[in-house]
Amino acid sequence: MAGRSQKEILKKQVEIRSKLWPELDPRMLWSIDSDGWSAVPRLMPLMMSIMDDLSGKGYPVSRTYLELWVRLREERFLTLNRPEEMAFHAGFEGQRALRTWKDRVQRLANLGFIGLKPGPLGDLSYAVFFNPYHVVKRAYLDGNVQERKWQALVVRANEVRSFDLDELDDEGNLVLEEEEEAAKPAVKPKTKRRPRTTRSTKAS
Repeated sequence: MAGRSQKEILKKQVEIRSKLWPELDPRMLWSIDSDGWSAVPRLMPLMMSIMDDLSGKGYPVSRTYLELWVRLREERFLTLNRPEEMAFHAGFEGQRALRTWKDRVQRLANLGFIGLKPGPLGDLSYAVFFNPYHVVKRAYLDGNVQERKWQALVVRANEVRSFDLDELDDEGNLVLEEEEEAAKPAVKPKTKRRPRTTRSTKAS
């Protein structure tokens, strides 16, 4: 049912697009079916805005985060073995490009968005990427996220059916699966009906 609904929405959108741009050749568009794509959460722009707020004025980290994110695969782990290239792609140029990039990566780690491990490239050799919803919620609980951006995040997350914020309790701790199960309303087990027995009548 949901699949059909999505197809119907897509069909309507294509129809509207065709009316607005009748001369448009679909090959002119950047198709998600092409190679070179990476899955990006729908709330990434708002997440990036909050990241920059948390990092402080003059030290934006969002471009660095996004550049690293698009290199990720499902394991959410990255070897930082091309730092000069990563710095350039994140928009840093000149003699201080690499130093600035390293500063932004370290800031992301200090904020909790990523974890770093040392290796052959020094202290910034390996990175793991934590769930940004969790990081932002903990920052909000500490009073470090603007209320209007937090409310926007909560509402939009609900709209896209992303419930990662519910995975932390009000103290910022991960909710255990057992606790999640216990929080669910108990379902009263159905009692099996005993088979009806016919009374035997004694012969008079």
